[in-house]
Amino acid sequence: MNTLYSFGQFKYLQLSLLLLLLSTSSSPASAYIFSDGEISSRNDLFREILRDEAVARLNELGKVSDADGYLERTFMSPASLRAGNLIRGWMEDAGLRTWVDQLGNLHGRVEGMNASAEALLIGSHLDTVVDAGIFDGSLGIISALSALKVLNVNGTMGKLRRPIEVIAFSDEEGVRFHSTFLGSAALAGVLPVTALQISDKSGVTVQDALKENSLEITEENLLQLKYDPGSVWGYIEVHIEQGPVLEWLGFPLGVVKGIAGQTRLKVTVRGSQGHAGTVPMSMRQDPMAAAAELIVLLESVCKNPKDFLSYDGHCNDISLESLSSSLVCTVGEISTWPSASNVIPGQVTFTVDLRAIDDMGREAVIYELSNQMYKICERRSVSCIIDRKHDANAVVCDSELSSQLKSAAYSALRKMAGDIQDETPTLMSGAGHDAMAMSHLTKVGMLFVRCRGGVSHSPAENVLDEDVWAAGLAILVFLETQL
Repeated sequence: MNTLYSFGQFKYLQLSLLLLLLSTSSSPASAYIFSDGEISSRNDLFREILRDEAVARLNELGKVSDADGYLERTFMSPASLRAGNLIRGWMEDAGLRTWVDQLGNLHGRVEGMNASAEALLIGSHLDTVVDAGIFDGSLGIISALSALKVLNVNGTMGKLRRPIEVIAFSDEEGVRFHSTFLGSAALAGVLPVTALQISDKSGVTVQDALKENSLEITEENLLQLKYDPGSVWGYIEVHIEQGPVLEWLGFPLGVVKGIAGQTRLKVTVRGSQGHAGTVPMSMRQDPMAAAAELIVLLESVCKNPKDFLSYDGHCNDISLESLSSSLVCTVGEISTWPSASNVIPGQVTFTVDLRAIDDMGREAVIYELSNQMYKICERRSVSCIIDRKHDANAVVCDSELSSQLKSAAYSALRKMAGDIQDETPTLMSGAGHDAMAMSHLTKVGMLFVRCRGGVSHSPAENVLDEDVWAAGLAILVFLETQL
């Protein structure tokens, strides 16, 4: 998933949302950590495919990187192409027809008994952040393929009532072009044609990057990538939680109730470049010092929004309460020009990642933050430009899909552990996911998988083998309802 903020912020956000869970459970659930001796040896658990092979594939995919010594796969990079070829082979191994669209998304589809019926889409992303873990994005793709492979091996895939399509989205993280959900937004019909001209740090545009890989994308065929909403039944996504709630509850799987809205800003501060030794402090127009004050302001606003926001047309009491528990803000990147130790910078640029469950509250924060930033820059005699690079409204997951995923997760865990007393947890997501973009096309549902310590976007990211198994089995049970 798409996040630029730290585990500490994730932990704060997710733990603040525990009240949503504790309304149905006053204490942590029993710790469901499976071992070989505890799990039934019944044939319907498909351990070889759903666990052993899935884990092996996750590890194999985790070695496909553009960097030596750490995992990095960005949009249309050599490693992303190698990863796509690997996944395409696994799609074909599961009995799926495959193709790559003009934005680099990889598709695998089985038509089932009725090719004209509304299709169920299952997806996640194959790109990663820099110095990534091996489960973010990849787990959702591989869990779906493993479940479909079981149906194929059993000879029941042809009995599906509707087409099933697995999509490995080409870009969700937004690392290279700072514009997230490029792949899923195109299919949902919400990617603006102007996105094709967004440039990376080397001046290469999205359109250029695709052309370099023999994918000709124009404004016209970008619009043609949009799926017909009438041809889609729904979209589901399996993803690591990227937070500590499921581990705290002792539960391998959880159903997502909704996803926080997010905004990314690029702030450019320009001042007067000069010699570090000859310009008196009182005469400086230093964009670095100004940027430092702006960043401290951001931290203050996001820690204590009630101190900065008022009950007016931009915010109400419900939004303020929501912000107090869910708002997180991050400066994840900062650069200076000319970036020399003996030169007062002429320009400083930094990014802001801002997320909240309440859209009105998020907009109120951006409005007030921008006003305060402009005042600081005016007082310091520097210029300030605030560009909105990405916006995604909060998403509420479909109640029907969520109920079916909840039932499938419960059934999968019962098969693995026998009788269980606790309901599958329901929680909110502070991280963005492709489901946010796909919600513009169809109803969406998400299943979270426990990860150790809630750590993600890090090589320390870890999911138990048995939890990988549980995720695959839950998707299998869900797919069996489509037979």
